[in-house]
Amino acid sequence: MKIKYFPLLILIICANSIFAQYKYEQEHRIKKEQFPTKAQEILDQHLENVKRLKFYKETDSVKISYEAKFKKDKLWYSMEFDASGNLEDIEIIIKPVDIPSDVLTNISTYFNKTYEKHRIKKIQQHYPTSETESSKQTIRNAFQNLLLPTIRYEIVIAGKKDNNYLEYEILFDAQGSFKNSTQRLAPNYDHVLY
Repeated sequence: MKIKYFPLLILIICANSIFAQYKYEQEHRIKKEQFPTKAQEILDQHLENVKRLKFYKETDSVKISYEAKFKKDKLWYSMEFDASGNLEDIEIIIKPVDIPSDVLTNISTYFNKTYEKHRIKKIQQHYPTSETESSKQTIRNAFQNLLLPTIRYEIVIAGKKDNNYLEYEILFDAQGSFKNSTQRLAPNYDHVLY
């Protein structure tokens, strides 16, 4: 009886990976002890004078990752690690005035061409890790809030297309050129009782 449903399960998994333009994230808070050891060591080495340090486990449609969120020098940071504890990127929550004017113009032009209406919900400046740069250098760049050619801007918007408002997560490079877009699905509210 269980084997009868196996082909259906494979079909669902394949269809989900083919139509992965949707992003469904679940994030929940965890204790420091549940955070990867390697990531804890990186945090212990580099985090000084931070406030409100919290740990999260994030599951999306593709992978599991871990995040440490904190406030440092009046800015909100998020350091994302893979399941092994390797640093993936550092994000800083910013406002439109923090983006260079020519870059903001390019981003606004994209929004105006793509959506009938839009409202920005959140902007993050990304400092991704790379093979040519050590994680220590990435951390230093992020904490100095440097505007480098390798940074990216991730913008979450509510956009109207074809008379429907949907939420999108859009990634731009340092010059404001479009990289990719994913539709964010509504969060799961199964925990709410009516």
